[in-house]
Amino acid sequence: MRSDRERADSPRAPWGLKLAAGAGLFFMLAPIALIFLYAFSSEERTYQWPPPGLTLKWFEVTWNRADVWQALTLSVQVAAISTGIALVLGTLCAAAVSGTRFFGRETISLLVILPIALPGIITGISLRSAFSLMEIPFSFWTIVLGHATFCIVVVYNNAVARFRRTSGSMIEAAMDLGADKFQTFRYVILPNIGTALLAGGMLAFALSFDEVIVTTFTAGQQQTLPIWMLEELVRPRQRPVTNVVAMVVVIVTLLPILLAFYFSRGGDQTVAGMGK
Repeated sequence: MRSDRERADSPRAPWGLKLAAGAGLFFMLAPIALIFLYAFSSEERTYQWPPPGLTLKWFEVTWNRADVWQALTLSVQVAAISTGIALVLGTLCAAAVSGTRFFGRETISLLVILPIALPGIITGISLRSAFSLMEIPFSFWTIVLGHATFCIVVVYNNAVARFRRTSGSMIEAAMDLGADKFQTFRYVILPNIGTALLAGGMLAFALSFDEVIVTTFTAGQQQTLPIWMLEELVRPRQRPVTNVVAMVVVIVTLLPILLAFYFSRGGDQTVAGMGK
């Protein structure tokens, strides 16, 4: 980390750049602020500016809506299981690609990250076609499989970067000193990649929780929370309820992202076991 003196000696950004950055942040965050504001609007059917009044009744209405709880529960369950699958498969792929050399290694690495590089609609159509050809009925598990395809990529990218910064000599030294494979993983490998896995898992959970396009092609008649919101916007019953739910989604997805940033920001500074 840079010292206070190094920070003081760093050139300051010009005012023009600061204003441009502020304008960019305002452009991105103003719509989110409006969602938060209209969650308290007393108007039920239209968006008026400024809102005619403020009220907390929509939070009570949302709390008592069974369809909201069903969609929220489904989204949390799908995100949790997809993240678990991604942590296992993404970590194993990262360990294989970073720790060994074999023919086609770079090709495999490209194929692993391909799902997140492709447009979501392509992934969704591909999965729907595959499920139809295999005569797999659309269910909870088809949504999980669809989400796991891109969650694996997030975990893989975090894990492979941390594996490549972990010295292989530490693993060899641990085994030379009598540690078995489980002990080597627990005391040497896991401390080095733990924060990367935690950050990758949190990002994967956030991506899965608010996924719309792939879910549309793999959910069948089920509704995750983003799908519920989309349908409520098309055929609204109580517009402020949608804004309350949107506010909850923003908070639920923001917290894992902030925690992932916190746990991964120091990844370049230290590696467990160095200097011992």
